[in-house]
Amino acid sequence: MNKFLITILIIFIAQSLFAQTKKVTGFYEKNIDNELNLESAFDKNLSKANIGETIKKLSAEPHHISSPADKANAEYILSLFNNWGWDAKIETFYVLFPTPKTRILEMTSPPFYKAILKEPALKEDATSGQSGQLPTYNAYSPDGDVTSELVFVNYGLPEDYEILDRMGIDVKGKIVIAKYGRSWRGIKPKVAEEHGAIGCIIYSDPADDGYFQGDVYPKGAFRNEYGVQRGSVIDMSAYPGDPLTPGIGATKDAKRLDRLQAPSLLKIPVLPISYHDAAPLLEALDGPVAPVSWHGGLSFAYHIGPGKTKVHLKVVFNWDIVPCYDVIAKIQGSKYPDEWVIRGNHQDAWVNGAGDPISGQAAMLEEAKSIGSMLKTGWKPDRTIVYCAWDGEEPGLLGSTEWVEEHENELKEKAVVYINSDANGRGFLFVEGSHALEPFMDEIAKQVIDPQTNVSIFERARAHEAISTQSTDEKKRIWDEKELKLYAMGSGSDYSSFIQHAGIPSLNLGFGGEDEGGEYHSIYDSYSLYEKFKDPGFQYGVTLAETAGHAVLRMADADGLPFDFKHLFKTIDLYSEDLAALLKTSREKTKLENQIINSGGYAAGEDPKKGYILPVVKPEVPYLDFSPLQNALQQLANSTDSLSVVFQNKIKTNSMSVAFNQSLYRAEQQLLNETGLPRREWYKHTLYAPGYYTGYAVKTMPGIREAIEQRNWKEAQQQIEVDAKAITRLAEYLKVLSSSGY
Repeated sequence: MNKFLITILIIFIAQSLFAQTKKVTGFYEKNIDNELNLESAFDKNLSKANIGETIKKLSAEPHHISSPADKANAEYILSLFNNWGWDAKIETFYVLFPTPKTRILEMTSPPFYKAILKEPALKEDATSGQSGQLPTYNAYSPDGDVTSELVFVNYGLPEDYEILDRMGIDVKGKIVIAKYGRSWRGIKPKVAEEHGAIGCIIYSDPADDGYFQGDVYPKGAFRNEYGVQRGSVIDMSAYPGDPLTPGIGATKDAKRLDRLQAPSLLKIPVLPISYHDAAPLLEALDGPVAPVSWHGGLSFAYHIGPGKTKVHLKVVFNWDIVPCYDVIAKIQGSKYPDEWVIRGNHQDAWVNGAGDPISGQAAMLEEAKSIGSMLKTGWKPDRTIVYCAWDGEEPGLLGSTEWVEEHENELKEKAVVYINSDANGRGFLFVEGSHALEPFMDEIAKQVIDPQTNVSIFERARAHEAISTQSTDEKKRIWDEKELKLYAMGSGSDYSSFIQHAGIPSLNLGFGGEDEGGEYHSIYDSYSLYEKFKDPGFQYGVTLAETAGHAVLRMADADGLPFDFKHLFKTIDLYSEDLAALLKTSREKTKLENQIINSGGYAAGEDPKKGYILPVVKPEVPYLDFSPLQNALQQLANSTDSLSVVFQNKIKTNSMSVAFNQSLYRAEQQLLNETGLPRREWYKHTLYAPGYYTGYAVKTMPGIREAIEQRNWKEAQQQIEVDAKAITRLAEYLKVLSSSGY
């Protein structure tokens, strides 16, 4: 190829790339350059050094909800917003938050061992020896004083108890010990309680969260033998937020439930411990040797018990109603003041919380500072921008949930989108959210540059995902994917009440994957550890600020709000296909297992010599009628196709109306079912919810999916009808919007 052709090719590629980077859906062509120039000015105001100083400042002292440092941080954040030109205030709620008075764990026989239940200060970590630290405990464990035999239950998941049942081991009246991981911590005592256990101990095994992963702190970032993961065990699969005020804001005069009757509070005592404290308990266990897959990283054979090993567990708490300080800052929109673009990150921590949550909070504050600087140039957003520093996220999404419940009706009218972040670190982009926002985030991800590789954060995330999978076919599928895919939203951060209760379109984003460590919810989540191991140079703090900030600015100034419901349809269609495949797999598995049992054989992995017992024959899996769902999806396909044409025409002809935009962002609410999910009415979204037995991890189309998983066929058919009605409602809503003439 001659030099002339090479030059032409380079010019063509450069022009093609420029055309791609100029794509900004939702803006009239005449306004695109202004938007890109605005984002460029925004980026220039962001400072790595400033983000680092903010992390250091806000993580300088332990600041759990209602602590003196928690209030001081809220007031400091308030002063920053006001200094930057925002209209800011602290909105206070009053929530139940227990703190420990008594914590005792001891092995009474044989031999005797009393757990340390304390993390030591380290000379290498300047804040690890401070006063005001919360002890190691699980918030919302009930008071309890129990003594019994100990049983090891692996991760404490429902499937682990199925194996115990097959081995003839009953935990009724026993205390169980479970490994952290594979589910949210609150699921472990919940399942133990369902099986009759009277107490639950949770520990971090070094195979999952310790020296098997790398050097431990302070030499490396991983959990040392004394590190303990604090955390809440409130049943967030029932509802998040204040346990005593489900569905209403926890104001000072709110009507409260009796604590002992609150549905989200468990009934058996729970305590987290280190692997230093767990080792003597586990090593003393007798009974059957645990299955190979249950073994962890401690240097002895894991046994299950029960037997001669008995433990005494006692916990007593202060059950206080405490203030919860949400900092709410606004810049009123110049054109559409009653349309709100909301951005949030929590500021409370279990201890110092440099990573979780201050790394995300610092990035968000840097965004707010930059927006404040642009206000001084005379720019104002078209829509109102609301920035929220939440309190009380760690115990159970308290601050955000109470705020949403208190302002639910107003938010359903005004909230365009909620954009969330939490902990942040070096690595790869992660985004989950409402799937009508998939193309919106795709464009942003292709325009923000990764600071380590100088490719887009989309390209780096895609390459990481492709190289991380073992399947050649899957690698090719990922590599051939040209658009960013959003993950579905479960729970575990402050977006939950927005999307799953109020139906407000939401996004949750952050960076990580090269910031592994074991400091989570310990005294070692400090500035010292963060600057050394998590995001040296604070580059990804800036990258998070760019990504979230561009999302905020585009939503605030878009001529036509960039919701693409064709992507939502495709996602729901895939979920529907997945449910049909799940049912088919369940049917085939049941048929095979029944054949094995009826023939007198043993299912794969079972060994009668080790005490396994045969499962019972299960009823055959019936055929479910998915036709209501399929018909609803066909209606949705037609409606989304029509709406897409109308939207594009309005952008081309500069004729977008206020009423049309408002109808777009309120469309997600059509997917709410006001009676909620079975046995947990707070969760109203028919597409996304945390699993009943996963806690954080999402279940898509959860009413149907969980009924199939739990073999409740009557309920599964009922939920097919419920979801079909919601999808039909959305389809009809979008059809009316397409022909409305707005």
